Amino acid sequence: MKTVTFELKDDEMFLLSGKGEENLRMIEESFGTRIVARGNVISMMGDMDCLEPASKAIESMISFVRDGRLLHPSDVKNIIKIVKENGNISEIYSDVILVSPKKKVIRPRTPGQKRYVECIRKNDIVFGIGPAGTGKTYLAVAMAVSSLLRREVDRIILVRPAVEAGEKLGFLPGDLQEKVDPYLRPLYDALHDMLESDRIKRYMENGTIEVAPLAYMRGRTLNDSFIILDEAQNTTGDQMKMFLTRLGFDSKTVVTGDITQIDLPDPKSSGLVQVQNILKGIPGIEFVYFSGEDVVRHELVQEIIKAYEIYESSRRERR
Repeated sequence: MKTVTFELKDDEMFLLSGKGEENLRMIEESFGTRIVARGNVISMMGDMDCLEPASKAIESMISFVRDGRLLHPSDVKNIIKIVKENGNISEIYSDVILVSPKKKVIRPRTPGQKRYVECIRKNDIVFGIGPAGTGKTYLAVAMAVSSLLRREVDRIILVRPAVEAGEKLGFLPGDLQEKVDPYLRPLYDALHDMLESDRIKRYMENGTIEVAPLAYMRGRTLNDSFIILDEAQNTTGDQMKMFLTRLGFDSKTVVTGDITQIDLPDPKSSGLVQVQNILKGIPGIEFVYFSGEDVVRHELVQEIIKAYEIYESSRRERR
């Protein structure tokens, strides 16, 4: 048995160890070590084979806290997973996409998210496919805002299909824009997390940022733009073709969706399902697939996604 110690500063112990020292307990259980926290010192005991990866995880957690970031249990799980896969933690967490007006640092937090961000940088069309909570839309919007602020594009166009799920649009109150606004709300929320309200209002008034339903895209050619199609599982094959052929010069497109949550009457007609076979292997087009391991919401969301995957798998076997 050997011992490794880590000396922390001021309130770092509380921020690092978590509620009831749950973060430290996760390290213990994952690497087979024993951890004792007293004052500002963490002592970790175990065999060297266990101590080496556990020490990397603790060091990453300390860097996380010293960067001014809140260390959630989901972050600790991601760090543990990356260490066990011999991944480069600093490479993932040092990739800063954007710093919001509230000094919130937006960056990838999982290997899957890191690959997604890199693919967006390198390709003109990227498809992000996976379950809710994996950051598909949020990171795409962050990349778009970052490109706009660096003047790599002249405008951002955020698009969503307005699929009627249980309520007819015609029965909703208000004009057409007021009818479709609820469908676009997640995109507005992401924008407000990254830009000041006054700047968003100014950008939307002068057309620098446009948030629109998919039907508004027909007949347009979008040059010098960063275009995002969200909830793409609810497009038809014809709509997907129409959207993708809007791409103009010096533009970039990101398409996001979850093919397990299709609201169309015939799920097989989903444009996001079809496009994977149609465009696979074309240079400049990349498909990134997320899993439950990339979920960065409440830790129960990962368990919910896993439970549904097991349920759907058993249904397919019974058929």
